[in-house]
Amino acid sequence: MPSTRPAKKTVHKRGKAPPAKSPRPKKPATKATMNETEFWRIISLFNWKKSGDDDDVLAPAKKALASRSEADIFRFADLLAEKLHALDTREHCRGGYAGSLDPDDPDDYISADDFLYLRCCVVANGKKRYEQALGNPKKMMKDLEFEALLYLPTEAYEEKTGKDFPHVPKVDFESFQNKAGWKATPNTKRGRFTSKNIPPGNRRPA
Repeated sequence: MPSTRPAKKTVHKRGKAPPAKSPRPKKPATKATMNETEFWRIISLFNWKKSGDDDDVLAPAKKALASRSEADIFRFADLLAEKLHALDTREHCRGGYAGSLDPDDPDDYISADDFLYLRCCVVANGKKRYEQALGNPKKMMKDLEFEALLYLPTEAYEEKTGKDFPHVPKVDFESFQNKAGWKATPNTKRGRFTSKNIPPGNRRPA
């Protein structure tokens, strides 16, 4: 699988990504066996030959995840959130927008959604590419996105149970929420897109 293959965004109705905050559901009776190895195995099932149709790309992985227990699907969502959160740092943002936008410049608008979808693309490209970018922000992918990854656990759960996804990951995967990763640098300035006039979801820490 080419690690730099872009996944074209297609317009179609999807399920909901795991909500940011809601009452915690009761734990399923079955103990989760999902782990790092199984997480990356499912990610490796993406069919990039179908690039251009997100549903087709995800189909093999969704089928495999839907065959697991509910606890495993919830754990997959947790692992996904943790990996996206780990990439939510000032330096990874700098690497992803190098040459075009500077996260220390308060007048540069960086879309929270776009940065999230860029991080999704890094995870979607597999363990090796993810670990390279995690360890070296300069190796972040650029000008790519794979929003569809966010909906994999919810769609697998709904396919398995016919019910809405009730699980809420403990870690927030949204952009600019990793407080440790967004600590200010000596070059960080306050201004337009770090001010209280910007909605919290799009406001960069400064």
